[in-house]
Amino acid sequence: MTMNAPALDGVYGPDGPFGVGTLDLGDPATFAEHDLDAYWRALRDSAPLHWNPPTAGRRGFWVLSRHEDIIDTYRDNVNFTSERGNVLVTLLEGGDAAAGRMLAVTDGHRHHELRKILQRVLSPRVLDEVARTVRVNTRRWIREAVESGGCEFAEEIASRIPMTTISSLLGVPEEDREYLLSLTKAALSADEESDDGVDSEVDAVDSEVDSEMARNEILMYFMDVVEERREAPGEDVISMLIASSIDGVPLTDEDVVLNCYSLIIGGDETSRLTMIDCLHTLAARPGEWQRFKRGEVAVGTAVDEVLRWASPTMHFGRSVARETELHGVRLRPGEIVTLWHASGNRDERVFARPGEFDLGRTPNKHMAFGYGPHFCVGSYLAKVEIAELLTALRDFTTGFEQTGPARRIRSNFLTGFATMPVRFHPDHSGLKEVER
Repeated sequence: MTMNAPALDGVYGPDGPFGVGTLDLGDPATFAEHDLDAYWRALRDSAPLHWNPPTAGRRGFWVLSRHEDIIDTYRDNVNFTSERGNVLVTLLEGGDAAAGRMLAVTDGHRHHELRKILQRVLSPRVLDEVARTVRVNTRRWIREAVESGGCEFAEEIASRIPMTTISSLLGVPEEDREYLLSLTKAALSADEESDDGVDSEVDAVDSEVDSEMARNEILMYFMDVVEERREAPGEDVISMLIASSIDGVPLTDEDVVLNCYSLIIGGDETSRLTMIDCLHTLAARPGEWQRFKRGEVAVGTAVDEVLRWASPTMHFGRSVARETELHGVRLRPGEIVTLWHASGNRDERVFARPGEFDLGRTPNKHMAFGYGPHFCVGSYLAKVEIAELLTALRDFTTGFEQTGPARRIRSNFLTGFATMPVRFHPDHSGLKEVER
């Protein structure tokens, strides 16, 4: 038997089976105000395809919570498409203006060709020199923070590492990076609480306006840069994109700008939030930190668990391209299906003891970088950044502690902290190292 969305209203209504009522996953306040672990577990067990009904003028959408279903949907580029948006902020607005031009919202042949272009500059071979720079910068900044006793980690270190790295690749001048960082922070989330500390409809509207303005300012910034690079090409990614073509047709200025936007957002936000979560999690679990400090856990293995645990991008989305069926439910063309990493990375069907942070976890089939044709092209660089952070902390500290509250960001797409004050306990033998 097949069902449509309306047939589920009575099953998943306000008095539904989860004991927490119906939570609106389109509302950023939901994630700020609730611990959703039990909710996700209930969905995985009882409603692996869940209907999030329309609310507050927003469309309803489907929610996938099981690891296997998410992977299968990522693989399926016949029944599902990215070209009407890939996150709720655009899917709920009816589409993405960058569709067919920006890698993340392009499918088919053009996606394949555009991906090949970007992979040429983001491959491990090409990024070896970038990785060395990441190592030098990270070790210098961690050393300075340890020697001073502590820092506001989110602002002074986690914000600097990825933004410096991706800005260098794009050829962004150093004097513009703080400005771009402020825009990327605002583009998909909000750092600020309302004046009275309570979310309101006015705050939500203001936040969305600010986010849209930030996204537009990023695009306008890169339009200016592209014009400059056309006049004076360099060795950076933007110059390389300008010189690239698909099927003999050069990329337009808009193509280049949109993919720069994607790279700066993807290269900054997810790495930064993962690093902050890493410190927050390890500070609360000194036993896990000591395992890593003693060398009982490989760096690469630890990086994967940090990514699984943080799951900084809570979801990606697809639109139904042609009628299909999941869990006995008939999905109609144009309907929205959201794929929740926040749940899939805790799925008991895939991960033993998923609620435990285990730096030695292996295998670790996390989905922090998505899966399938749209697997993150910057995954190698993100792993390098997290690995260098962990290695510098291991070498220069004996441990660390959080010294004040960490404020969460407000978003229905990203999760993590805007602030993270920490105190470092120095490892004096490690600090005697001479940088080479």
